[in-house]
Amino acid sequence: MLSRNVCKKSKASLRLINSATTTSSSRSFSTQSNVNLAPTLPPCDHKPQPYTGPSFEEVERLRKTYLTPGLLTYYQKPIMIVEGKKQYVFDDKGKRYLDFFGGIVTISVGHCHDEIVKAGTEQMKKLMHITNIYYNPQIAEFGKELADKMPGNLKVTYFVNSGSEANDLALLMARLYTKNTDILALRNCYHGMSYGTMGVTSLSTWKFPVSQGDGIKHVLAPNLYRGPFRSDDPKAADKYHWDVQNVIEQCTPGVVAGWISEPIQGVGGSVEMPKGYLKKVYETVRKHGGVCIADEVQTGFGRTGTHYWGFEAEGVMPDIVSMAKGIGNGAPLAAVVTTPEIAKTVASKIHFNTYGGNPVSSAIGRAVLRVIDKEGLQKNSLEMGNLLLEGMKKLQQKYPIIGDVRGKGLMLGMELVKDRTTLEPAKEETAKVFERSKELGLLLGKGGLYGNVFRIKPPMNITKADVEFALAVMDQAFSEL
Repeated sequence: MLSRNVCKKSKASLRLINSATTTSSSRSFSTQSNVNLAPTLPPCDHKPQPYTGPSFEEVERLRKTYLTPGLLTYYQKPIMIVEGKKQYVFDDKGKRYLDFFGGIVTISVGHCHDEIVKAGTEQMKKLMHITNIYYNPQIAEFGKELADKMPGNLKVTYFVNSGSEANDLALLMARLYTKNTDILALRNCYHGMSYGTMGVTSLSTWKFPVSQGDGIKHVLAPNLYRGPFRSDDPKAADKYHWDVQNVIEQCTPGVVAGWISEPIQGVGGSVEMPKGYLKKVYETVRKHGGVCIADEVQTGFGRTGTHYWGFEAEGVMPDIVSMAKGIGNGAPLAAVVTTPEIAKTVASKIHFNTYGGNPVSSAIGRAVLRVIDKEGLQKNSLEMGNLLLEGMKKLQQKYPIIGDVRGKGLMLGMELVKDRTTLEPAKEETAKVFERSKELGLLLGKGGLYGNVFRIKPPMNITKADVEFALAVMDQAFSEL
């Protein structure tokens, strides 16, 4: 594992401030709640360059003056990240943080990975941009290499620049191909912030009060923790599926254009589906004339550990797959992969994307595929994810405020509630743990409708020492509540 990480592993993930001893437990991160700990980041041999740019205060002024006021900023005291290496990022003062959110599930193989940087730099020296109306080897070879990663007849790729753009195109293809209008999506879902995808998204915090989403029908989210049918109900999958059938029968003409869902809801709070649910849904949607879209923007490229694509774990075969984020490890790159038959629909008119398949982005995307395979990052996601999930469950046993932990691989979530019976969201406590974790050197994500779910989606190259450090930080932050 050391070969794929600039930063070395360390068995010692804690430093005691007080002289009190830790509890006797298999949890190396666990301590008595009255012990004041300072978890220590694993050692790293990367030295950040001295920062010589504008001050934090000047950057803050520039943002407030010249950038949209709608920008989301994390933390009461924001941090300014100026450098990154593998699983770590550095602020303008040189402080190092373990990035457990991966630039919003975007850094797949690590910040500034040498091979990724090399691929992009070499291509930039040759040709930075030429539209896809001309032949270029990078986009052609990338299309073939990406198709090789897809099962079944998912062999035709349309490159775009973002997940929102990819989902927009996927919905267009579904409607063109079926000649139907209605799209089914899950409540609590997130599929983008473009005008079109905002209508499909079903989280009020991400929707403006404007007309949107013609022909979109939202069904019950199959949430086994917070939904009407819980994990202790053996018929939960059937009951949630019944709602899909009912919506088609009562809220559509009886035919639909398609279904879109993430294998695990990301922004919605790392929500997994009941086993067998998606398979039933796909069968029903196709019975009523629709096609099935898998949104792999966050779950793709081995992140869930057991499979390269999240939908594979559900035993289904989509007709269209959208992907972004991890595909480019931070480069503006996304894609829609579908069958040759469905792909023909956009050839009926001129449909063009100036930057889709840009030579530099394609070179970077190809390098990402190579690194994932060469460094065994899918397997690492499974192993490190299992360690994290085990540790999170132990924290759940220790702290009643942790209502649920869930997910697969390095697509994990931890939901905080004030009461495990009423499931009242612990929003204030979530914010406190979130802020304290940052102070201790750990960057987490937040999600869910109420902002009470920690979204844990680090780069896929993290080590056991990183896992131990992250668990130690969360342990201390919870103990201080």
